[in-house]
Amino acid sequence: MSLLVNEIFYSIQGESIHSGRPCIFVRLTGCNLRCSYCDTRYAYEQGVNMALTEIMNRVATYPCRLLEITGGEPLLQSQTSVLIHRLLENGYEVMLETNGSLDISRVDGRCIKIVDIKCPTSGESDKNDMKNLKRLGPKDQVKFVIGTRSDYEYAKETIHSNCPDFPKDQILFSPWSERIAPAQLAEWILEDNLNVRLHLQLHKIIWPDRERGV
Repeated sequence: MSLLVNEIFYSIQGESIHSGRPCIFVRLTGCNLRCSYCDTRYAYEQGVNMALTEIMNRVATYPCRLLEITGGEPLLQSQTSVLIHRLLENGYEVMLETNGSLDISRVDGRCIKIVDIKCPTSGESDKNDMKNLKRLGPKDQVKFVIGTRSDYEYAKETIHSNCPDFPKDQILFSPWSERIAPAQLAEWILEDNLNVRLHLQLHKIIWPDRERGV
């Protein structure tokens, strides 16, 4: 059993409620979406086949037990759920970042799923599997990348209609930095008394000139 892997690296977690924690990243190759703001286009096709045992051995070289599987879109590869299960069985705290277009129920319930719901300016909002918002577990997270006021209103309506009871501090509103200033998004959240988490990409603040994990 193997996976097509783009990169494996050790860094600071920057895109979840676990931001700031040291974390191992396993970035898998391939994505079924082409979001307008994507910052990992290099993961669309670049990668090498690695046996699951080889991946496990590689991540074991890092002094860390928090691990995120990202992409691309990890759920495109059938063995991703097997890797997640093995990592959990070996005592890792595992997160999966997924673009929200594929069924997350195939993943071990102990895994923390970070589900990215696409807003209109992504160009891919019609690909959202809204059923995923009913499949969320108590440790999971929902993320919206927001570039316009219309995106913001779309995110608000999605929360209201699809996951009204989900913990609001596990809902992340992230500004698309090329379109909207964080201060503007913060102002809208405060004006509406919206109890969500304003989310900035911490790794890009720490390393603004770094284009990839390694």
